[in-house]
Amino acid sequence: MQQTDKVWWCIAALSGAMMVILGAYAAHGLAARTTEAMVSAVETGVLYQAWHTLAIMIVLVWRRVHPLAGQRWVLALWTLGVVCFSGSLYLMALAGLSLGIVTPIGGVLLMAGWLAFAVVALMAKQ
Repeated sequence: MQQTDKVWWCIAALSGAMMVILGAYAAHGLAARTTEAMVSAVETGVLYQAWHTLAIMIVLVWRRVHPLAGQRWVLALWTLGVVCFSGSLYLMALAGLSLGIVTPIGGVLLMAGWLAFAVVALMAKQ
């Protein structure tokens, strides 16, 4: 396994741990601190983080079998997207910070990651 893939696997593992922690907090303790809308925002962040963490792991397995340069772009876009999208929702709900445009930028990064995934898949030689 390449050193860079070890880093990506660690990012996926930390993302997985964080989403379980934040999901549990949203389900069991956050309602006493904030509004239902903020609890829902955290749950949305956790959901998007969960799907993209799983997707990152799938691309890492794909890289192991069939490494392609463009796969790193997919991993980077999804990672940045999760940080911006889910992270901004968490900060909004847990710290009361409003990061304005960061959430939609995160969403665009997530979409760009899926489009990059499609391009890499279409460009792959058998």
